[in-house]
Amino acid sequence: MYIFKGKEYPCCASLTMGVIGGKWKTVILFHLIDGPLRYNELRKEMPTVTERTLSLQLKTLEDDGVVKRKVYTTKPPLKVEYSLTDFGKTLIPVIRSIADWGVFVVEKNGIKAE
Repeated sequence: MYIFKGKEYPCCASLTMGVIGGKWKTVILFHLIDGPLRYNELRKEMPTVTERTLSLQLKTLEDDGVVKRKVYTTKPPLKVEYSLTDFGKTLIPVIRSIADWGVFVVEKNGIKAE
């Protein structure tokens, strides 16, 4: 049994999926690979995610130490950026592999983007 951030996992694979699993976490991480994004920029990259879900997933990723939230308060309007932490950057090869597999499936099956 493995314990990470107070949660128990039966194996290393389930720990990994606990951190990046679900419909949106991996997508969020994928979009943050190239650098910080503001909340609305993330929303534009993922138009089908609800605001509530995006907020909750970002909070979970932040709690797990994978994403950091930086608030700029020097001048209005308030600006908030999300970026990968150093710990989160260790997931880049995993996220790229997942994305590459998706490209393989698209090409193999002749799937067209809509």
